[in-house]
Amino acid sequence: QVQLVESGGGSVQAGGSLRLSCAASGITYSSYRMGWFRQAPGKERERVAAISSIAAFTNYADSVKGRFTISRDNTKNTLYLQMNSLKLEDTAMYYCAADLDWGRLLEGRAGYWGQGTQVTVSS
Repeated sequence: QVQLVESGGGSVQAGGSLRLSCAASGITYSSYRMGWFRQAPGKERERVAAISSIAAFTNYADSVKGRFTISRDNTKNTLYLQMNSLKLEDTAMYYCAADLDWGRLLEGRAGYWGQGTQVTVSS
């Protein structure tokens, strides 16, 4: 059974930092492309960042470039998202996603999704 379990969300003031984690099980983690997506109330889900299977490639949304860093530890089957300089507009539910296909992941059609972790940024 595939499981993606996010953690690390919470409430933080604008300008602060959070580090999200996503623990994967039930898949050959090192073969999967991984990504972080987010969805704010009343808005569509959007891709935040993605990383290739051995971290050779990364992709970021323009809105988070220079502030967020995606990384992975294939020895721990864990994906991370370091979020710095958080803004009010970063408030959303953050989801971890996994897929074997890079294009499918980037398009938000990943085969596996976590349940999400809430990030709330306040002024």
